[in-house]
Amino acid sequence: MESKRRSVAKTVSYRLCAWIITALVAWALTGKISIAMQIGAIDGVIKLFGYFLHERLWARIRYGQPKPPEYEI
Repeated sequence: MESKRRSVAKTVSYRLCAWIITALVAWALTGKISIAMQIGAIDGVIKLFGYFLHERLWARIRYGQPKPPEYEI
């Protein structure tokens, strides 16, 4: 299973990239950098927690993972 620390690192790096994209799109649509930053910040905070929970839930699901051996030395 993936560690919580790794999940947090992946969450932060992914959200940073996504925040930049969201802010750029909002800026292109509104033409106002302050509104774009606000939209990006709100979106980033909400989705940061959502992505972390999503990762932790999937870490518990065995779908698509190989079965561990019944016996190991």
